[in-house]
Amino acid sequence: MTLVALNWAVLEFTGSALYLGLINACRMVPAFLLSVPAGVLADRSDRRKLLILLQAGIMLSTFCVGYLLAANTPFWLLAVVVTLRSVLMAVVIPVRNCLIPNLVLESQVASAVAVDSGVRNISRIVGPAIAGTLLAVMEVADVFWISACSIVAVLLSLFVVHPESNRDAVSNNIKADIQEAAVYVKNSPSVQSLLILAVVPMVFAFPYTAMMPLFAEDLLQLGPEGLGILLSVAAAGALVGSAWLSLGSETEGAGKWLVCSIIGFGLFLLLFMIAETLVTAAVTMFLVGLASAIYRTMSRVTLQTRVPDRLRGRILSIALMDRGLMPLGAILIGAVAEWAGALWAGMVMGGGCVAVTLAVLAARRQIWSL
Repeated sequence: MTLVALNWAVLEFTGSALYLGLINACRMVPAFLLSVPAGVLADRSDRRKLLILLQAGIMLSTFCVGYLLAANTPFWLLAVVVTLRSVLMAVVIPVRNCLIPNLVLESQVASAVAVDSGVRNISRIVGPAIAGTLLAVMEVADVFWISACSIVAVLLSLFVVHPESNRDAVSNNIKADIQEAAVYVKNSPSVQSLLILAVVPMVFAFPYTAMMPLFAEDLLQLGPEGLGILLSVAAAGALVGSAWLSLGSETEGAGKWLVCSIIGFGLFLLLFMIAETLVTAAVTMFLVGLASAIYRTMSRVTLQTRVPDRLRGRILSIALMDRGLMPLGAILIGAVAEWAGALWAGMVMGGGCVAVTLAVLAARRQIWSL
């Protein structure tokens, strides 16, 4: 809900695709800068208690964003508070991902990661649809206040779970902890390949969520309700992909699935850009969501099942740094849109995703054999 509301509010108040890219940079840059420190914290702390504190902070900061939007404050002040909220989110995501394997048996980790992805995709179906409806009947600030109140459910769930951990004690030297993770990545070609492959969709493809208000308005002449429908349909496709992967724990042929899903991601984005009706746009967005979920979930499953628990926080934090590349892509696509229009911006997204993936595969053919 907050993603849809924030992007729509910025585009509505500023009318600038570049500002849209900048506000998403404020959301995602902390994920890049703080991911590794967050991973160290996840390996050194009680993950459940840490999440409780972080989620409480996110609830408070979400209320603050709503207040600033209601008060029509300058863009720079909104950007500052969004950045502070994103700092908390940057720590939450690695910690939450590390907690999942502590809640299930080792043989169930792959399915648990896929189920978690599926549950989050359900929220991506429901959230945009609700946000699009609410934006048509109430002020944008109200959407943030409703979203902040919903975090109470997150806090209650954290109070009732009872995770177990088989972690060995980490050292008392944070620098040594980071170096240990770096050595592990250096000596693990499969992990290196997963990290390299993650760069492409994060720069060229995943910024579509930030640019969707622009595409919906300029290419399809849709309002907030249509925007919510498109994002919900994409999330439905992602849910189907996650649900399929949750049925089993096998990750054989992961490299082939990863490469093909990224290429499909780019091709379906290209098809979306030439869609002329809401129906055809919705079909292509479903396929975009399907391809993106297969890639994202397969990548996470492969990492979770190959990394020991005592290193999981640090290695996952390195992998999750790929989210910090999304602002780069959002700013790049926003600049192209300002210069050449929304259609060319979308073509750069889809075409760049396909072309660069093929170039990476040609330079590092072992990815196909993961």
